[in-house]
Amino acid sequence: MLKGYTDKTLYINLTSNEVKDKVVPPQMKEKFIGGKGYDLRLLWDATKPKTKWDDPENEIVISSGPIGGITQYSGTGKSIVVSISPQTDIVIDSNVGGFFGPFLKFSGFDAIELQGKAQHDVIVYIDGVDHKVEIYDAPSEPIDSHVLGEVLTDMFANDDSEKKNIGIVSTGVAADHSLMGMLNFTFYDNKRKCIRLKQAGRGGIGTVFRNKHIKAIVCKIPGVKGNLNNVVDLEAISERGRNFNKEMRDLDDKQCQMRAKGTAHLVEIMNDYDLLPTHNFQYGSHPDSPKINSEVWKSFFTQGVPDGCWIGCNMACAKGVDKFRLKTGPYAGQEVIVDGPEYETAAGLGSNCGILIQNML
Repeated sequence: MLKGYTDKTLYINLTSNEVKDKVVPPQMKEKFIGGKGYDLRLLWDATKPKTKWDDPENEIVISSGPIGGITQYSGTGKSIVVSISPQTDIVIDSNVGGFFGPFLKFSGFDAIELQGKAQHDVIVYIDGVDHKVEIYDAPSEPIDSHVLGEVLTDMFANDDSEKKNIGIVSTGVAADHSLMGMLNFTFYDNKRKCIRLKQAGRGGIGTVFRNKHIKAIVCKIPGVKGNLNNVVDLEAISERGRNFNKEMRDLDDKQCQMRAKGTAHLVEIMNDYDLLPTHNFQYGSHPDSPKINSEVWKSFFTQGVPDGCWIGCNMACAKGVDKFRLKTGPYAGQEVIVDGPEYETAAGLGSNCGILIQNML
Protein backbone atom coordinates (compact mmCIF):
# COMPACT_ATOMS: atom_id res chain seq x y z
CA MET A 1 0.00 0.00 0.00
CA LEU A 2 1.03 3.57 -0.70
CA LYS A 3 -0.55 6.59 0.97
CA GLY A 4 -3.52 4.55 2.17
CA TYR A 5 -4.32 2.87 -1.16
CA THR A 6 -3.65 -0.42 -2.90
CA ASP A 7 -5.16 1.01 -6.12
CA LYS A 8 -6.88 -2.32 -6.80
CA THR A 9 -10.38 -3.58 -6.16
CA LEU A 10 -11.61 -7.18 -6.00
CA TYR A 11 -14.41 -8.25 -8.36
CA ILE A 12 -16.27 -11.53 -7.83
CA ASN A 13 -19.09 -12.79 -10.06
CA LEU A 14 -20.98 -15.54 -8.28
CA THR A 15 -22.81 -16.69 -11.41
CA SER A 16 -19.67 -17.42 -13.42
CA ASN A 17 -17.22 -17.81 -10.49
CA GLU A 18 -15.08 -15.13 -12.11
CA VAL A 19 -12.55 -13.61 -9.70
CA LYS A 20 -10.28 -10.74 -10.77
CA ASP A 21 -8.57 -7.66 -9.47
CA LYS A 22 -9.29 -4.35 -11.14
CA VAL A 23 -7.00 -1.34 -11.28
CA VAL A 24 -8.47 1.86 -9.81
CA PRO A 25 -8.19 4.65 -12.43
CA PRO A 26 -6.44 7.80 -11.15
CA GLN A 27 -9.54 9.88 -11.93
CA MET A 28 -11.72 7.62 -9.73
CA LYS A 29 -9.22 7.87 -6.90
CA GLU A 30 -9.05 11.67 -7.16
CA LYS A 31 -12.80 12.26 -7.36
CA PHE A 32 -14.25 9.52 -5.15
CA ILE A 33 -11.50 9.07 -2.50
CA GLY A 34 -12.70 5.75 -1.01
CA GLY A 35 -15.43 4.33 1.22
CA LYS A 36 -18.87 5.39 0.01
CA GLY A 37 -17.38 7.18 -2.99
CA TYR A 38 -15.72 4.04 -4.34
CA ASP A 39 -18.83 1.99 -3.54
CA LEU A 40 -21.16 4.27 -5.45
CA ARG A 41 -18.87 4.57 -8.47
CA LEU A 42 -18.44 0.79 -8.74
CA LEU A 43 -22.17 0.18 -8.31
CA TRP A 44 -22.95 2.84 -10.93
CA ASP A 45 -20.64 1.18 -13.45
CA ALA A 46 -22.07 -2.29 -12.75
CA THR A 47 -25.80 -1.59 -12.99
CA LYS A 48 -28.38 -0.07 -15.32
CA PRO A 49 -31.19 2.39 -14.62
CA LYS A 50 -33.75 -0.44 -14.44
CA THR A 51 -31.68 -2.86 -12.35
CA LYS A 52 -33.72 -4.29 -9.45
CA TRP A 53 -32.39 -5.44 -6.11
CA ASP A 54 -32.72 -9.15 -6.93
CA ASP A 55 -31.26 -8.94 -10.44
CA PRO A 56 -27.94 -10.78 -10.72
CA GLU A 57 -26.24 -7.58 -11.93
CA ASN A 58 -27.03 -5.78 -8.68
CA GLU A 59 -23.89 -5.59 -6.57
CA ILE A 60 -22.92 -5.47 -2.93
CA VAL A 61 -19.86 -3.24 -2.67
CA ILE A 62 -17.77 -2.81 0.49
CA SER A 63 -14.95 -0.31 0.93
CA SER A 64 -13.06 1.61 3.58
CA GLY A 65 -11.21 4.88 3.14
CA PRO A 66 -7.50 5.69 2.84
CA ILE A 67 -6.98 5.65 6.63
CA GLY A 68 -9.20 2.59 7.14
CA GLY A 69 -7.50 0.35 9.67
CA ILE A 70 -5.12 2.90 11.16
CA THR A 71 -4.71 2.05 14.86
CA GLN A 72 -3.73 5.54 16.00
CA TYR A 73 -7.17 7.12 15.61
CA SER A 74 -10.59 5.98 16.80
CA GLY A 75 -13.23 4.96 14.29
CA THR A 76 -10.97 3.73 11.49
CA GLY A 77 -12.36 0.18 11.59
CA LYS A 78 -15.41 1.45 9.72
CA SER A 79 -16.34 0.41 6.21
CA ILE A 80 -19.28 1.35 4.00
CA VAL A 81 -21.61 -1.08 2.22
CA VAL A 82 -23.85 -0.12 -0.72
CA SER A 83 -26.35 -1.96 -2.88
CA ILE A 84 -29.75 -1.49 -4.48
CA SER A 85 -32.19 -1.89 -1.60
CA PRO A 86 -34.97 -4.52 -1.59
CA GLN A 87 -37.00 -2.12 0.53
CA THR A 88 -36.93 0.81 -1.88
CA ASP A 89 -35.28 -0.37 -5.13
CA ILE A 90 -32.94 2.61 -4.88
CA VAL A 91 -29.31 2.80 -3.78
CA ILE A 92 -28.71 2.42 -0.05
CA ASP A 93 -25.54 2.75 2.00
CA SER A 94 -24.80 1.56 5.51
CA ASN A 95 -21.69 2.07 7.63
CA VAL A 96 -20.37 -0.63 9.95
CA GLY A 97 -17.45 -1.38 12.25
CA GLY A 98 -15.68 -4.67 12.81
CA PHE A 99 -12.60 -6.14 11.17
CA PHE A 100 -13.59 -6.86 7.57
CA GLY A 101 -13.05 -3.42 5.98
CA PRO A 102 -9.47 -2.98 7.25
CA PHE A 103 -8.63 -6.65 6.62
CA LEU A 104 -9.83 -6.37 3.02
CA LYS A 105 -7.49 -3.40 2.51
CA PHE A 106 -4.59 -5.19 4.21
CA SER A 107 -5.21 -8.12 1.84
CA GLY A 108 -4.59 -5.84 -1.13
CA PHE A 109 -7.98 -4.38 -2.11
CA ASP A 110 -9.52 -0.96 -1.62
CA ALA A 111 -13.01 -2.40 -2.26
CA ILE A 112 -14.85 -5.62 -3.08
CA GLU A 113 -17.66 -6.01 -5.63
CA LEU A 114 -20.01 -9.00 -5.35
CA GLN A 115 -22.11 -9.49 -8.46
CA GLY A 116 -24.13 -12.36 -9.94
CA LYS A 117 -25.95 -15.09 -8.06
CA ALA A 118 -24.60 -18.48 -6.99
CA GLN A 119 -26.64 -21.63 -7.61
CA HIS A 120 -26.33 -22.67 -3.97
CA ASP A 121 -24.80 -21.33 -0.75
CA VAL A 122 -21.13 -20.40 -0.96
CA ILE A 123 -18.39 -18.97 1.24
CA VAL A 124 -15.99 -16.46 -0.30
CA TYR A 125 -12.52 -16.70 1.25
CA ILE A 126 -10.03 -13.86 0.85
CA ASP A 127 -6.66 -15.19 1.98
CA GLY A 128 -4.43 -12.22 2.73
CA VAL A 129 -1.70 -14.56 4.02
CA ASP A 130 -1.11 -16.69 0.91
CA HIS A 131 -2.68 -14.08 -1.42
CA LYS A 132 -5.52 -15.98 -3.07
CA VAL A 133 -9.29 -15.82 -3.30
CA GLU A 134 -11.46 -18.94 -3.24
CA ILE A 135 -15.16 -19.74 -3.43
CA TYR A 136 -16.29 -22.74 -1.39
CA ASP A 137 -19.56 -24.66 -1.41
CA ALA A 138 -21.20 -24.17 1.97
CA PRO A 139 -23.84 -26.87 2.47
CA SER A 140 -23.49 -27.69 6.16
CA GLU A 141 -22.34 -24.63 8.11
CA PRO A 142 -24.98 -22.94 10.32
CA ILE A 143 -26.66 -19.85 8.94
CA ASP A 144 -27.17 -17.50 11.89
CA SER A 145 -24.25 -15.14 12.35
CA HIS A 146 -23.59 -15.53 16.08
CA VAL A 147 -23.05 -19.26 15.52
CA LEU A 148 -21.57 -19.12 12.01
CA GLY A 149 -18.97 -16.55 13.04
CA GLU A 150 -17.62 -18.85 15.75
CA VAL A 151 -17.62 -21.85 13.40
CA LEU A 152 -15.77 -20.04 10.60
CA THR A 153 -13.29 -18.43 12.96
CA ASP A 154 -12.40 -21.87 14.29
CA MET A 155 -12.32 -23.28 10.76
CA PHE A 156 -9.93 -20.74 9.26
CA ALA A 157 -7.70 -20.08 12.29
CA ASN A 158 -4.86 -22.54 12.68
CA ASP A 159 -4.74 -21.80 16.40
CA ASP A 160 -6.22 -19.43 18.97
CA SER A 161 -3.63 -16.75 18.22
CA GLU A 162 -4.96 -16.39 14.65
CA LYS A 163 -8.59 -15.76 15.62
CA LYS A 164 -7.95 -12.03 15.93
CA ASN A 165 -6.75 -12.01 12.32
CA ILE A 166 -10.07 -13.12 10.79
CA GLY A 167 -12.95 -10.88 9.73
CA ILE A 168 -16.29 -12.26 8.56
CA VAL A 169 -19.38 -10.83 6.86
CA SER A 170 -22.59 -12.84 7.18
CA THR A 171 -26.30 -12.58 7.89
CA GLY A 172 -29.00 -14.72 9.50
CA VAL A 173 -32.03 -16.76 8.54
CA ALA A 174 -34.28 -13.71 8.85
CA ALA A 175 -32.68 -12.32 5.68
CA ASP A 176 -34.17 -15.27 3.78
CA HIS A 177 -37.68 -14.26 4.84
CA SER A 178 -37.72 -10.46 4.94
CA LEU A 179 -36.68 -7.41 2.96
CA MET A 180 -34.78 -5.86 5.86
CA GLY A 181 -32.01 -8.41 6.45
CA MET A 182 -28.83 -6.87 7.82
CA LEU A 183 -25.15 -7.75 7.45
CA ASN A 184 -23.09 -8.77 10.48
CA PHE A 185 -19.36 -7.94 10.57
CA THR A 186 -17.37 -9.89 13.14
CA PHE A 187 -14.58 -8.74 15.40
CA TYR A 188 -12.72 -10.97 17.81
CA ASP A 189 -12.85 -9.86 21.44
CA ASN A 190 -9.49 -10.94 22.78
CA LYS A 191 -10.49 -10.32 26.40
CA ARG A 192 -13.69 -12.33 26.20
CA LYS A 193 -12.19 -14.89 23.76
CA CYS A 194 -15.20 -14.83 21.46
CA ILE A 195 -16.41 -13.17 18.28
CA ARG A 196 -18.76 -10.21 18.46
CA LEU A 197 -20.88 -8.57 15.79
CA LYS A 198 -21.37 -5.11 14.32
CA GLN A 199 -24.23 -4.47 11.91
CA ALA A 200 -24.72 -2.81 8.56
CA GLY A 201 -28.38 -2.49 9.46
CA ARG A 202 -29.87 -0.18 6.84
CA GLY A 203 -31.60 -0.92 3.57
CA GLY A 204 -31.91 -4.71 3.65
CA ILE A 205 -28.45 -5.42 2.23
CA GLY A 206 -28.45 -8.72 4.14
CA THR A 207 -31.44 -9.77 2.04
CA VAL A 208 -29.44 -9.04 -1.13
CA PHE A 209 -26.56 -11.07 0.36
CA ARG A 210 -28.77 -14.13 0.87
CA ASN A 211 -30.49 -13.68 -2.49
CA LYS A 212 -27.05 -14.11 -4.02
CA HIS A 213 -26.67 -17.32 -1.96
CA ILE A 214 -23.69 -16.03 -0.02
CA LYS A 215 -23.41 -17.62 3.39
CA ALA A 216 -20.33 -15.62 4.40
CA ILE A 217 -17.25 -13.73 3.27
CA VAL A 218 -14.13 -14.57 5.27
CA CYS A 219 -10.94 -12.49 5.20
CA LYS A 220 -7.73 -13.56 6.92
CA ILE A 221 -4.53 -11.55 7.30
CA PRO A 222 -1.15 -12.23 8.94
CA GLY A 223 -1.72 -9.59 11.62
CA VAL A 224 -2.09 -5.87 12.31
CA LYS A 225 0.78 -3.40 12.67
CA GLY A 226 0.88 0.30 13.41
CA ASN A 227 0.95 1.64 9.87
CA LEU A 228 0.01 -1.05 7.36
CA ASN A 229 -1.66 1.71 5.32
CA ASN A 230 1.62 3.55 4.75
CA VAL A 231 -0.30 6.80 5.11
CA VAL A 232 0.91 10.20 3.95
CA ASP A 233 1.39 11.74 7.40
CA LEU A 234 1.24 9.26 10.25
CA GLU A 235 2.42 11.79 12.83
CA ALA A 236 -0.50 14.13 12.06
CA ILE A 237 -2.97 11.26 12.46
CA SER A 238 -1.24 10.12 15.67
CA GLU A 239 -1.27 13.63 17.12
CA ARG A 240 -4.99 14.02 16.48
CA GLY A 241 -5.59 10.55 17.85
CA ARG A 242 -3.74 11.39 21.06
CA ASN A 243 -5.79 14.57 21.49
CA PHE A 244 -9.02 12.69 20.89
CA ASN A 245 -8.10 9.94 23.37
CA LYS A 246 -7.19 12.55 26.00
CA GLU A 247 -10.55 14.26 25.56
CA MET A 248 -12.29 10.90 25.95
CA ARG A 249 -10.39 10.20 29.16
CA ASP A 250 -10.95 13.68 30.61
CA LEU A 251 -14.46 14.50 29.44
CA ASP A 252 -16.40 11.36 28.53
CA ASP A 253 -17.61 10.56 32.04
CA LYS A 254 -19.01 14.10 32.34
CA GLN A 255 -20.47 14.35 28.84
CA CYS A 256 -21.53 11.51 26.54
CA GLN A 257 -20.46 8.54 28.72
CA MET A 258 -19.68 6.53 25.61
CA ARG A 259 -17.45 4.16 27.53
CA ALA A 260 -20.30 3.31 29.92
CA LYS A 261 -23.35 3.55 27.64
CA GLY A 262 -22.19 3.63 24.00
CA THR A 263 -24.41 5.51 21.57
CA ALA A 264 -27.44 4.69 23.74
CA HIS A 265 -26.62 7.93 25.56
CA LEU A 266 -28.36 9.72 22.70
CA VAL A 267 -31.88 8.58 23.69
CA GLU A 268 -32.46 11.29 26.30
CA ILE A 269 -30.63 13.93 24.28
CA MET A 270 -32.84 13.33 21.25
CA ASN A 271 -35.93 13.28 23.46
CA ASP A 272 -34.97 16.58 25.13
CA TYR A 273 -34.58 18.26 21.74
CA ASP A 274 -37.83 16.79 20.37
CA LEU A 275 -35.93 14.61 17.88
CA LEU A 276 -36.57 11.11 19.23
CA PRO A 277 -38.50 9.03 16.63
CA THR A 278 -41.78 8.27 18.38
CA HIS A 279 -44.84 6.35 17.18
CA ASN A 280 -43.74 6.02 13.56
CA PHE A 281 -42.11 9.47 13.48
CA GLN A 282 -45.33 11.25 14.45
CA TYR A 283 -43.62 12.84 17.46
CA GLY A 284 -40.15 13.75 18.67
CA SER A 285 -40.52 13.00 22.37
CA HIS A 286 -42.63 11.08 24.87
CA PRO A 287 -43.11 11.25 28.66
CA ASP A 288 -42.28 7.52 28.93
CA SER A 289 -38.90 7.89 27.23
CA PRO A 290 -37.01 7.49 30.57
CA LYS A 291 -38.10 3.85 30.47
CA ILE A 292 -35.79 3.27 27.47
CA ASN A 293 -33.08 5.84 28.17
CA SER A 294 -29.40 5.13 28.59
CA GLU A 295 -29.52 4.57 32.35
CA VAL A 296 -31.84 1.63 31.74
CA TRP A 297 -29.49 0.12 29.16
CA LYS A 298 -26.45 0.82 31.34
CA SER A 299 -27.91 -1.44 34.00
CA PHE A 300 -27.57 -4.35 31.54
CA PHE A 301 -24.22 -3.45 29.97
CA THR A 302 -21.09 -5.11 31.31
CA GLN A 303 -18.90 -2.37 32.75
CA GLY A 304 -15.13 -2.13 33.02
CA VAL A 305 -14.31 -4.11 29.85
CA PRO A 306 -13.11 -2.29 26.70
CA ASP A 307 -15.71 -2.51 23.94
CA GLY A 308 -14.06 -0.93 20.89
CA CYS A 309 -14.63 -2.91 17.69
CA TRP A 310 -11.26 -1.96 16.18
CA ILE A 311 -7.74 -1.90 17.57
CA GLY A 312 -6.99 1.47 19.17
CA CYS A 313 -10.63 2.67 19.06
CA ASN A 314 -11.93 3.70 22.48
CA MET A 315 -15.33 5.07 21.50
CA ALA A 316 -17.15 1.82 22.38
CA CYS A 317 -20.24 2.63 20.29
CA ALA A 318 -21.88 -0.67 21.28
CA LYS A 319 -21.56 -2.02 24.81
CA GLY A 320 -21.40 -5.73 25.52
CA VAL A 321 -23.92 -7.65 27.62
CA ASP A 322 -22.28 -10.85 28.80
CA LYS A 323 -24.18 -14.11 29.33
CA PHE A 324 -27.57 -12.78 28.24
CA ARG A 325 -30.07 -15.63 28.40
CA LEU A 326 -32.39 -15.76 25.40
CA LYS A 327 -36.04 -16.22 26.34
CA THR A 328 -37.71 -16.97 23.01
CA GLY A 329 -37.01 -18.38 19.57
CA PRO A 330 -34.93 -21.37 18.44
CA TYR A 331 -32.04 -20.42 20.77
CA ALA A 332 -34.19 -19.97 23.88
CA GLY A 333 -32.27 -20.79 27.03
CA GLN A 334 -28.84 -20.23 25.52
CA GLU A 335 -26.50 -17.61 26.96
CA VAL A 336 -24.97 -15.27 24.38
CA ILE A 337 -23.02 -12.04 24.30
CA VAL A 338 -25.14 -9.15 23.04
CA ASP A 339 -23.79 -5.93 21.57
CA GLY A 340 -25.90 -2.93 22.34
CA PRO A 341 -28.50 -1.79 21.80
CA GLU A 342 -27.06 1.30 20.22
CA TYR A 343 -29.18 4.42 19.81
CA GLU A 344 -30.64 3.38 16.45
CA THR A 345 -32.01 0.15 17.89
CA ALA A 346 -33.27 1.69 21.12
CA ALA A 347 -35.11 4.38 19.14
CA GLY A 348 -36.14 2.38 16.07
CA LEU A 349 -37.40 -0.67 17.96
CA GLY A 350 -38.33 1.22 21.12
CA SER A 351 -39.87 4.65 20.93
CA ASN A 352 -40.67 4.56 17.24
CA CYS A 353 -42.69 1.37 17.71
CA GLY A 354 -44.12 2.54 21.04
CA ILE A 355 -42.38 -0.31 22.88
CA LEU A 356 -41.10 0.17 26.42
CA ILE A 357 -38.26 -1.67 28.11
CA GLN A 358 -40.63 -3.74 30.27
CA ASN A 359 -42.12 -5.21 27.11
CA MET A 360 -38.75 -5.83 25.46
CA LEU A 361 -37.06 -7.97 28.14
